[in-house]
Amino acid sequence: MTFVIAQACIDVKDKSCVEVCPVDCIYTDAEDRMCYVHPDDCIDCAVCESACPVQAIYPHDNVPSESVRFVEINAQWFRNKAAARAAVDEIMPNL
Repeated sequence: MTFVIAQACIDVKDKSCVEVCPVDCIYTDAEDRMCYVHPDDCIDCAVCESACPVQAIYPHDNVPSESVRFVEINAQWFRNKAAARAAVDEIMPNL
């Protein structure tokens, strides 16, 4: 299992999760609208989940149905950042 960051993070990017992660597996770049958990590096400690002020982080096997797409978006960011960013923009267009 790993953790997944979902749509509540979009345009918030508080980064409290980044600060508490003991293995530095949460990433974001300046052009990103949200943070992403590396699915291979996450050790499932859950520290990020409680640190998130907008409750955007879920265990992989407990992602709400309306956020399931973010499981793939989180993983995709590590393979193809542009595609992950486009998927986020499709879900929540920049206003």
